[in-house]
Amino acid sequence: MPAPTRSMLEEWLKFFDDMSLGPFYLDRQPRGRAEVPVSPAPVAGEPVLPPDTFSQSAPGAEQEPFQLPALVPSLFDQVESHAGETLEQIREELGDCHRCRLCSHRHTIVFGVGNPRAELVFIGEGPGAEEDAQGLPFVGRAGQLLTQMIQAMGLKREDVYICNIIKCRPPENRTPEKDEIATCSPFLLRQLDAIRPKVICCLGNVAFQTLLGTTVGISKVRGQFMDYRGAKLMATFHPAYLLRNPNAKGEVWTDLKKIIAHLGLPGKKPAGSSPEGAALNSTEG
Repeated sequence: MPAPTRSMLEEWLKFFDDMSLGPFYLDRQPRGRAEVPVSPAPVAGEPVLPPDTFSQSAPGAEQEPFQLPALVPSLFDQVESHAGETLEQIREELGDCHRCRLCSHRHTIVFGVGNPRAELVFIGEGPGAEEDAQGLPFVGRAGQLLTQMIQAMGLKREDVYICNIIKCRPPENRTPEKDEIATCSPFLLRQLDAIRPKVICCLGNVAFQTLLGTTVGISKVRGQFMDYRGAKLMATFHPAYLLRNPNAKGEVWTDLKKIIAHLGLPGKKPAGSSPEGAALNSTEG
């Protein structure tokens, strides 16, 4: 295993240990997962690490699709699936959450919104100012663009489910800290188990990296389907990124068309939209 990968995994294991999460074992069989052959028992005192997920391709070789390991000892293995649990029950248990420091800055918990039986779930990073004020995800300028993306797929916002990795706005919209994500995101996993979507679309690095427990950048994996908790997961650029970099809309539209095809959606081509990505017209002019 490359030294940088080993070092990164050791840091994560230490972080989870500090959070009293663990221990993690490769030979542990989480409920509902198929058995996976395990390696011989490690030498005492050495950390147990998952197999190297990423291999370097030879120059000029075709890029291998990113693959999620069969077993990844992660934060989410601590989350038990509750058969028949509803979104309402999860929201009730979340309550007026004070589980992390973000509660002292927020105005409103932003749980999620949409169809509780949606085939498609969009997951972002966290609430912004507008979301914090209204208690709804993706209602600011980036949310308006996400609405256009959904409509271009031939759907309405109420047809899909929209949520975030964390449910409270970080101060000054900063990136969520690891302990905040570790505290909040298990509720997201329970939401996904309750909805049981066919496709999960991660919007941006934080959503993708949190769910897959990786530090790989989104530009290396966007547009690729991966198996995840009984669904297909795809990462693409966050709508806020598109507002700053409108030239990337064509790449996002290419990704969305793959989801359209997978779900058998009719899609929607706005009148006069011949250039690639014209379906995602910016709302800011």
